[in-house]
Amino acid sequence: MTTAYTPMIQQYLNIKENHKDSFLFFRLGDFYELFFDDAIQASQILEITLTSRDAREGDRIPMCGVPYHSAAGYIETLVQKGYKVAICEQTEDPRATKGIVRREVMRIVTPGTITEGKSIDTNTNHFIGAANIVDDTYYGLAYLDLSTGEGKVQYVEGDERTLISEIEALGMKEIVVDESLHIALSDSMANRNIALSIEHNEETVELSENIPGNVVEACSRLISYVKRTQKTSLDHIRPFEFIRKNAKLSIDANSMRNLELVQSIRTGTKEGTLYWLLDETVTAMGARKLKMWIHQPLADRKEIEKRLDIVTELLEEFFLSDDLKTSLKEVYDLERLAGRISMGSVNGRDLAQLRNSLRRVPEIKNALEHSGKPLLEEFATRINLCEDATALLEKSIAENPPITVKEGGVIKDGYDKKLDEYRDASRNGKQWLAELEQVEREKTGIKNLKIGYNRVFGYFIEITKSNIHLVDLERYERKQTLANAERYITSELKEKEDLILNAEADGLELEYDLFSHVREQLKPYIPEVQQLASVLSELDVLLSFAEVAEKRNYVKPVFHDSKALEIKNGRHPVVEKMMDHSLYVPNSCVLAEDANMLLITGPNMSGKSTYMRQVALTVVMAQIGCYVPCDSATLPVTDQIFTRIGAADDLASGQSTFMMEMMESQHAIVNATENSLLLFDEIGRGTSTYDGMSLAQAMMEYIHNEIGANTLFSTHYHELTTLDEQLSRLENVHVAAMEQDGKVVFLHKVMKGAADKSYGIYVADLAGLPASLLDRAKELLETFESADATVIQTVEPEQLAFFEEVSEEKQTITNEEKAILEDLNTKDVINMTPLQAMQYIVELQEKLRTEKR
Repeated sequence: MTTAYTPMIQQYLNIKENHKDSFLFFRLGDFYELFFDDAIQASQILEITLTSRDAREGDRIPMCGVPYHSAAGYIETLVQKGYKVAICEQTEDPRATKGIVRREVMRIVTPGTITEGKSIDTNTNHFIGAANIVDDTYYGLAYLDLSTGEGKVQYVEGDERTLISEIEALGMKEIVVDESLHIALSDSMANRNIALSIEHNEETVELSENIPGNVVEACSRLISYVKRTQKTSLDHIRPFEFIRKNAKLSIDANSMRNLELVQSIRTGTKEGTLYWLLDETVTAMGARKLKMWIHQPLADRKEIEKRLDIVTELLEEFFLSDDLKTSLKEVYDLERLAGRISMGSVNGRDLAQLRNSLRRVPEIKNALEHSGKPLLEEFATRINLCEDATALLEKSIAENPPITVKEGGVIKDGYDKKLDEYRDASRNGKQWLAELEQVEREKTGIKNLKIGYNRVFGYFIEITKSNIHLVDLERYERKQTLANAERYITSELKEKEDLILNAEADGLELEYDLFSHVREQLKPYIPEVQQLASVLSELDVLLSFAEVAEKRNYVKPVFHDSKALEIKNGRHPVVEKMMDHSLYVPNSCVLAEDANMLLITGPNMSGKSTYMRQVALTVVMAQIGCYVPCDSATLPVTDQIFTRIGAADDLASGQSTFMMEMMESQHAIVNATENSLLLFDEIGRGTSTYDGMSLAQAMMEYIHNEIGANTLFSTHYHELTTLDEQLSRLENVHVAAMEQDGKVVFLHKVMKGAADKSYGIYVADLAGLPASLLDRAKELLETFESADATVIQTVEPEQLAFFEEVSEEKQTITNEEKAILEDLNTKDVINMTPLQAMQYIVELQEKLRTEKR
């Protein structure tokens, strides 16, 4: 017969049964303990000692533990690695029970619901999402930042890859789904370090207006999961906002990465990105809003122009803008403070920060109201002073409270009469006793009367026996008799004794109750604090735009309702910031109604990719409401941006494969509309020359004939430059370069027409290849250029098999020569290193010479 586990271990197992997918942090006194497999795995991940304990007779089980006061760091480490942690607390006082202390899970920390810790970037939204299948081509996608209560929901049109791309673009840490979608997404999410969780229940949710019924499931499933795991009030979660597709400029995850909008490809950090360039915000909530605006630029012309007009007014009122920034610097993160109030994690210092922030609001509102600028005055009307919340905080919270609520000093003097008495007794007990002693001496006439204290009898009035006859026995009650004195107590002293002896403990307990009450009183004001946070964060971002525009000499873009795009002397904003402005070579871009496709040629390192990116970044900046880096810009409203940027000259990582290139291209071509912007860089170079050339031409023809979107297409295939004769809306441009003293000089200037040569050997020279190798390459180049070779003007599908066609010249080709040509046709020359290519050429040359002999 197997001996049963001890009651405590059995309690652990019963709780663990309901949290199989989580590490169970089981509170035992001053430690959180983990047992069985949890202990083995956690000890390895957290690098803590694995030990054991008795669980039943003759049986020890694995165990490890961490101190409760330092558990937050260990929990964060596990969550960062994609695990969940169930926090199991003691819910009754061990001193008040004779049996096993009652315990229950108070919260489950997951990758999407963690709100505090070193890994949480206060300037970035931390989203948890939920998805549901609407039909074969649509998904519903809801997402929520638990720390701020900001919830949104949208349609995602496309396949699973499109859904995952949107999830990645928003930086979600965890996705909640049903069983069927969990199966479909498991492998993809595991490769991306995004936690995938199942939720069976759906909760009734509050929604903003006009949310379609078939995306409500995602919202309901998400709220149900959050409520089940957090087990606390979620009053701060706002109604989900529905994001209409035609209201936002859609940028998929690949394009966000290629354009380096919020994260550098090389370093993975903010530096070197558009976000880095534009972030002159002074509040954490402003920085988050800026990042979200970059993620989701506007696609509504009126809304775009309104933002731009506010930036204009801020630029015109320089001193006002400076004053507003100064005031905003004193405003803390209102959104996250509201979230902490709701979830009960707010402390005294948080409430002081909230009060101090609200103190700055009247001066901000007043400055806008008296700006003399219509849009800024209108902006002021959206600012809620939150007067009731401010008044409550002003009278209740101390000026400089400690972080820990239970140490005292949080509640302001004068807020509660009883607390004031406790504090007075605790702070001034000795003074009060000295004063009472003096009063009693005067009343009794006993000059040597004294007040004393001992642990057995507490406070007492001691009177020598020679003075006992002066004691008023109606007021004095005998407490102890000594050899030469009597000790008494009065009702007043007895009352004060209780106050003095218990003042500190009772005061701390009362103060915590008062703090909790203040926190509860603040909950009804959470929505207006959140609304205020939204308005102030928007103001912060617009002030940031004005500052960047002033500092970098940007201009206000002009929008129109057609497709034409004209940017005069445009600049890549990030590259320009990272180099001397005076050295930057600006370039114009004109996409006319009847010529909206540019084929860009030119040598490597000449600036083709930078040119393409600067056009896209200009569009993004304009549609978030920011001035742009150029002399002037006339733009259409773009609905989507798709990029397929190669890795040769490097803003990308250099790790793309031909399959990835084709998948990204397919995604763009399938989803683009005539109002989209497409950027294709070096399409087809990941396969053989003729395959690549054919694919590139076919894509250009399809975009030109079937989609009609504004397109920039760069290539090294000079044969494609003749397509302007066949495609009416295609124009050739090239990035100029010139030879000088045997060296190539990149002019970084985009000019009309096709490039006349590639300058590949000159680029190899710049890269530092040996001189002898370069000399040999030049000899071979002259040989090839002078050879009687077939020139392909346009690439038609039937020409791909030209090596097998019979012509008058081909009848003289021997079988051996034909074999050499077929071998050449199958080689992936583009992906060879220079040395491999030269070695292969020498081998072919030797075969031909052998054949002629």
